[in-house]
Amino acid sequence: MSIEGNTNKQKSNPAPDPCSIHVKLKERSYRVEVAAGLLDQTGELAREALGERTRSVVVVSNPTVDAIYGRRLARSLRRAGFRAHSFLTGDGERFKTLRTADSLYTFLIEQGIERQDGIIALGGGVVGDIAGFVASTFLRGIRFVQVPTTLLAQIDSSIGGKTGVNHPLGKNLIGSFHQPLLVIIDPETLRSLPPREMRAGLCEAIKYGVIRDRRLFDRIARDIGKMKRFDDDALTYLIARSCRIKADVVERDEREGGLRRILNFGHTIGHALEAVTRYRRFLHGEAVGHGMRAASRIAERMNMLDPEQRAAIDEVIRNAGNMPTANNLALDDIMFAIGRDKKAEGGRVAFVLPVEIGRVVIRSDVPLKVVRSALKETLS
Repeated sequence: MSIEGNTNKQKSNPAPDPCSIHVKLKERSYRVEVAAGLLDQTGELAREALGERTRSVVVVSNPTVDAIYGRRLARSLRRAGFRAHSFLTGDGERFKTLRTADSLYTFLIEQGIERQDGIIALGGGVVGDIAGFVASTFLRGIRFVQVPTTLLAQIDSSIGGKTGVNHPLGKNLIGSFHQPLLVIIDPETLRSLPPREMRAGLCEAIKYGVIRDRRLFDRIARDIGKMKRFDDDALTYLIARSCRIKADVVERDEREGGLRRILNFGHTIGHALEAVTRYRRFLHGEAVGHGMRAASRIAERMNMLDPEQRAAIDEVIRNAGNMPTANNLALDDIMFAIGRDKKAEGGRVAFVLPVEIGRVVIRSDVPLKVVRSALKETLS
């Protein structure tokens, strides 16, 4: 079976309005608000979304983000009449575990959080995934709001309702679908990011261009220097366009039964790289960057992708910045981890492969020798 992401069918807007993006999922619909300065309006927006019955919210964050933005967010929440509590996780994928989730459950119980209360995720993808997973299961589900502060979280993980935690044998093997009530994106928070976090986010943005929108890919290739220098116009376009693509795909396939699988471009191999290094070497977007390069080489070897387009994908990923090397990892370990991918069906691993920039297909008939060969070249 192959499922295509066709840029010709994608609604296109060369200059997206950086205001409201609606994710239309019937009773689970919500807005993604994108504008500079929104962090200070979080309380007002959260009150509108959660309603007057909500008394308490728990802000889930990590020490790094909390030190920069925690007080501002707390002030905004207090102004809106919330009783705000703070829970801090460790910083990094290795803390996205059931152990951390259990600590958060205990905290929620101790603070007397009730069903009409809520959770607010302030931080990157790890914080959002843990907060969303706990929100989906605590008291059989409470509401939560995403306030992403990394580029990767703003354009990808905060939208779509995927939540979860890692297992030593694989990434995100334990999780649920639980849509946020609201996503609040303040591009100004990106200015506090180290270059490495921006690089990771840019790799995820490149993914959207390859799978769905050639014009976005070309815009990133042209303006990636401006994006790395935090140019407001370039970043606003990148965030808004990426969010619109993600929203469109999620609306068509909320639970990854078909089209949504194209969002996994680069992730099958990327997740394997994260798992074999125990989530300590790569940021998620960096691993996906390596995974996209490998998937493009698989497509080239199977005569699906023109070598010039494969080279163009390589170049824009390279221009995002230098990534941690993977040339000392054992191929057998990576192949074993790929085989444990949670999206495998009948023991066969599906790969999202580009046939041209802007369009991909899903293939589960990729010979293992082709995967090994592409991996070997990519990681060297």
